Amino acid sequence: MSDPISSTPPPSALRQSSPLPPVSPLGIDPRGPRFGAGITAVLLVVVLLLSGGAGTALLAVIAALFAVGTARGAQRTVQGLIFRRLVRPHLAPPAELEDARPPRFAQLVGLIIAGVGVLLGLAGVTVAVPVAAALALVAASLNSAFGLCLGCELYVLGARLRSRAA
Repeated sequence: MSDPISSTPPPSALRQSSPLPPVSPLGIDPRGPRFGAGITAVLLVVVLLLSGGAGTALLAVIAALFAVGTARGAQRTVQGLIFRRLVRPHLAPPAELEDARPPRFAQLVGLIIAGVGVLLGLAGVTVAVPVAAALALVAASLNSAFGLCLGCELYVLGARLRSRAA
């Protein structure tokens, strides 16, 4: 049985979420990054409930998850694997696919926020960990609950600004 995510969709099935052409004719199921954002949001709530080194350690794990998403794409993260193996088989095919670049950029934004929080936390700025976790939690919650990906919107804005400058 073939994997429905890796099969080539017709070009009309791809939703352009940026003015730039997609890197590949394959798009991603937009429900995957939303599911991943839900898992991330739960982990970030736990960071806010923890204190001291435990919160910093969990935020470091979340930063590592964002690093994987930045390097490999949101669909190839641990959360993406869980979605693909456990959730996706029980869903109908997506109505449309989306460009993978904006969610990947959003992973970079999450990495920067979580990474700065971890580094400052390790440097003794203890308030940085919950602040970074809260900022990332807002973004993850908006994506998970409403499909509003702030990092994706930043990607689209940057693409528009680049195209105007060219």
